[in-house]
Amino acid sequence: MVNPEVVAKAQRRRFSREYKLRILSEADGCTESGAIGALLRREGLYDSHLTRWRQARQAGRLCNKASGQSGESKASLRTEVVQLRQEKVRLQQELQQAELIIDVQKKLSQLLGLGKRASNGSSY
Repeated sequence: MVNPEVVAKAQRRRFSREYKLRILSEADGCTESGAIGALLRREGLYDSHLTRWRQARQAGRLCNKASGQSGESKASLRTEVVQLRQEKVRLQQELQQAELIIDVQKKLSQLLGLGKRASNGSSY
């Protein structure tokens, strides 16, 4: 006989990637009015499940296992992110230096009066 008492601690349901993709493809194929609601009732899901799963699929976090990322590729992505951040910092420093050089050149040009001649249309 089944115990009718409420379980002390509820178990969070976990859905596999394949299940999520299957439900999403079924939901995407629903064309009749109320078909998605019937699907959700049949599976015991909420519309928020579909919303989150669609967002994950669009962001690429819910891809097929064959095209999913292994631990090695995640590590290589982390390494690439670190390298790109370092390169960004280096390029920002170079940009600041280039802007400083351009400002000095502008001021020097103004001091020597080169800007006035060029704006008058006279040639050298």
